[in-house]
Amino acid sequence: MPMQRSAFLRSVVFGAALASGGPAHACELALALAVDVSGSVDPREYRIQMQGLAEALRDGVVSEALVRGEAQVMLMQWSGNSRQRISIPWLQVRNFDDVEALALRIESTGRAWRNFSTAIGEALSMADEALSDVSCKRLVIDVSGDGRSNEGREPKSVHARLAERGAVVNALVIENEGDDLTGYFWENVIMGEGAFVVTANGFEEYPERIRRKLIRETTLQLSELAP
Repeated sequence: MPMQRSAFLRSVVFGAALASGGPAHACELALALAVDVSGSVDPREYRIQMQGLAEALRDGVVSEALVRGEAQVMLMQWSGNSRQRISIPWLQVRNFDDVEALALRIESTGRAWRNFSTAIGEALSMADEALSDVSCKRLVIDVSGDGRSNEGREPKSVHARLAERGAVVNALVIENEGDDLTGYFWENVIMGEGAFVVTANGFEEYPERIRRKLIRETTLQLSELAP
């Protein structure tokens, strides 16, 4: 049943592309994956994020959309003020080997920091700078996090620059303490046309939620699938 569903979704994606009258725009999507590695994330939770992200990229719908769109993808880790690092620079996905190579690199990426604060605004600022290195039809920053920004510039202070660039910020929120973190991200972090938040109730839900989120981000025709 899952294989039949995946095949159906792929047919929807490609059928819509063909109906539009031609091949996809070269580099349809620049996707900056920004992963929270602040002190609230323990080693097990860090591995859940890396493994879940790698498996989400391997999903049949996601991988085919990335290949068809010749997407550019990068991975950054972020924590407190002045602690943001591009762990995997922009990689253009031209075939399925590129997808697998990216997934393997994510799985093996070591953690940059362990015991620092949460500076979402600084993470958005670095992602904004990174987007200047690519030329793609859509520019998306995919932020995951389990806490409110408590250091550095406010996330909203970066929104004007991102809007000028035409970028969109989406978020995957990992709720742990029942403090309406999802509402905080809706009000303060995400921005741009069609921006959205996906919520995982704990890290155990992260792998499935990031898969659904990437489906929505990489295949606009399937946006109704996201929670």
